[in-house]
Parts: sequence; structure tokens; C-alpha cells
Amino acid sequence: MASLSVTQVRSAIGTKPKHRGTLRALGLGRIGRTNVLPDRPEIRGMIARVPHLVDVRVSNEEDEEVASK
Repeated sequence: MASLSVTQVRSAIGTKPKHRGTLRALGLGRIGRTNVLPDRPEIRGMIARVPHLVDVRVSNEEDEEVASK
């Protein structure tokens, strides 16, 4: 299963309260913080609400397992 690496790249100061809550739900809160989350529709929906504040990278866990062997 794939996972998403979500990094906050912009400040939440001056954004709507719902955007700040979405960042908290994603496990972020400061610029530069990164959280690895499962690639699920719920997570994708949260990221779609704050694309201007975060950077997303997709990583495939199967590729990582093969690389480590």
C-alpha cells in the first residue's frame, strides 16, 4: 500500500480556522514538519483542502522493501 509524506511549507497564520484544523488533523502544526500518512480517500480529501500550505510526496512501501533487500 502506498503512503503519503505530507510536509507543511507555509504558515497557517491568517488562514481560516477550518484550514488550521485540517493541518492539525494531518499531524502538522509548524513549517517544515512532515508526517507519513496512509494513502486513503479521507487523507486525500484533507490535503485537497489545504494544497497551498502543504507539499505531498507519494511513496510506495513495496519499492522501499525491495530497495532494502
